[in-house]
Amino acid sequence: MACSEDARGRAPVTSLVRLAGWFVRIGATGFGGGMAVIALMERELIRKRGLLPPEEFLHGVGLGQVLGSFAVNAALFCGYRLAGWPGALVAGVSFLAPSVALVILLSALYFRYHAVPAMQSAVAGLTPVVVALILAAAWSIGQRVLRSGPAWLVFAGALGASLGHMNPVWILLAAGAAGFFFPAEKSGSPAPAPAEDAAGRASLPALLAPGGILAGAAMGNLAWVFFRIGLVFFGGGFVLLPVLHAHLVTGLGWLTPREFLDGVAISQLTPGPIAVLATFAGYHLGGVAGALVATAALFAPGAAFMLFLCRQYERRHQEPWARRFLAGVNPAVAGMVLSAAFALGAGHLGSWTSMAAVAASFLLLTAARLHPALLLAAGALAGWRGWLP
Repeated sequence: MACSEDARGRAPVTSLVRLAGWFVRIGATGFGGGMAVIALMERELIRKRGLLPPEEFLHGVGLGQVLGSFAVNAALFCGYRLAGWPGALVAGVSFLAPSVALVILLSALYFRYHAVPAMQSAVAGLTPVVVALILAAAWSIGQRVLRSGPAWLVFAGALGASLGHMNPVWILLAAGAAGFFFPAEKSGSPAPAPAEDAAGRASLPALLAPGGILAGAAMGNLAWVFFRIGLVFFGGGFVLLPVLHAHLVTGLGWLTPREFLDGVAISQLTPGPIAVLATFAGYHLGGVAGALVATAALFAPGAAFMLFLCRQYERRHQEPWARRFLAGVNPAVAGMVLSAAFALGAGHLGSWTSMAAVAASFLLLTAARLHPALLLAAGALAGWRGWLP
């Protein structure tokens, strides 16, 4: 469905098949959390293909901070701007598909053998590459948006506030208010508008079905529990963990404390958001069907709200007050991206070899323009072999 009346009847900017391919690739290589995924999106969609104006992409990242996973929300925003409502759904589902499929596979192995697959060493080797990827994105974004003294001040303030663990929503609201004091800029041409919408586990192998299919009423209850959790999904996956623990372990007893911790570990072995812990819990309760229902229910509130914001953005973002507000958001997003690299590096980079790997990866990404997937594969191999502690 189009977001503005003049968009009716226009063709989508890109085909849904190509859109799905791009976001499957991003979802399959998005190790390292939300900002790492944002870095991949910025490289794939903005620098490599020029599908969206850079400032517009940053607006989507900012809007995605409100409710739900902001990486999923950014995918929804990009898909919406490129191909309308169908594009948003295709982008969001395609982005999550690799992680959900991997969690289902690892959950099947876990509940059969009661152990987390030994992949941690390989995943640990990805950290220097992920840090370099985020730094490269911050470098690219900063070159575009840090063009005035006020922008640099907002950037520095957002960087410090984010490192101090301030709520991202408050950071962005303050930055948007500061945007009203920026020097006036000439209006650019509006971006292309999206198009109008066109009008049993019993058969699964034993490995994928540990426990019997849930009845319809039980599956509805599963969906309702995760939907309610999705309504309070603010602040990212790690903020969501205490809420999930309170419901799944303490309140309902659906997972034991040990299973919950192992589920967190499994979710971190995947390239997607840590919120795919819902997939793990849903699989335990209802197999593949339960995994899909729990995942969809958890992400549904944030996705619905993001689509509402996309519609409002399409209608309002060219208005003078909106342009001023969003001008302040841009440097704040750059600061938040850079803070993610600092936070991740401070917690996981403790040797000269890992620091050297970050520097080499950064140069290969920015100067040689090597594809991130090649560097991620090299990092996983280095971690598996013990070359990167």
